[in-house]
Amino acid sequence: MSSPLDSSPPSLSSQSSKSPKSFQSSQSSPKPIELHGLKSDLIHPNDDLFLILKKALQNAGQTPQEHDILVIAESALATSENRIVRLSDVVPSPKALEYEKMCCIDAREAEVVIAESDVIFGGVFGVLLTLKDGLLCPNAGIDNSNAPDGCVVLYPKDPSKSAFQIAKSVFETYGVHIGVIIADSRTQPLRLGCTGVAIGSAGFLAVEDKRGAVDLFGKTLTVTQIATADILASAAQAIMGESNAQTPFVLIRNASAVFDPKAIGVPTITPEECMYWGVLQKK
Repeated sequence: MSSPLDSSPPSLSSQSSKSPKSFQSSQSSPKPIELHGLKSDLIHPNDDLFLILKKALQNAGQTPQEHDILVIAESALATSENRIVRLSDVVPSPKALEYEKMCCIDAREAEVVIAESDVIFGGVFGVLLTLKDGLLCPNAGIDNSNAPDGCVVLYPKDPSKSAFQIAKSVFETYGVHIGVIIADSRTQPLRLGCTGVAIGSAGFLAVEDKRGAVDLFGKTLTVTQIATADILASAAQAIMGESNAQTPFVLIRNASAVFDPKAIGVPTITPEECMYWGVLQKK
């Protein structure tokens, strides 16, 4: 059985958020969207995540269908990749000790944040605001929840590449093309609580460009782009939970998305293009 997934992952720079007419979409489907949480046993370093996924699907009585979207918790992927750092092995630098005093964050954890970040903008109590791989995120995505005692879990090494490989494995095993999202939780400016965010994706357009379409009154849209992957990650987050739910996978069916087996990655923008950042920098 041949598939566009037989090739290696294309580079993110080659992807577009445009919606080519040749790509298949489930947007016209009248069926209601379905979300199925898939529970698993505790995931350990160097576990085969796809084997765990297959077992979780079997236990839930689910089989992937064409154009399903699978959401995977980034902490589960990172743990399986052994992206775990034992804090007792970390020696804090003077800068990390400074962050400890300024933000009341463990200096060893601050040192890991320094190593993982592209930029550190500053911080507040318990958190450093960082830029990592184009994502504005707290503590460079490092998490001490759902981690062994005395350890922190880093972000997965290459979330979109891993998403592509999982989509390929699903095709090889079940004969269907699906989308895959690697999801994290994130706070929004001036809002209390967490929502979902996609830090990696494959198999569909993570952002769909609606510029040029018309609204209900016939006016042409000039700026609208739909963050499909983030929307679906947020929906999945409600089922995954943030504590001990042990639901690292959510299978989404009948999602409104534009599917492309070669699509990979979540487009990002520069800080200067960001509305919040751009306005606040002018103050």
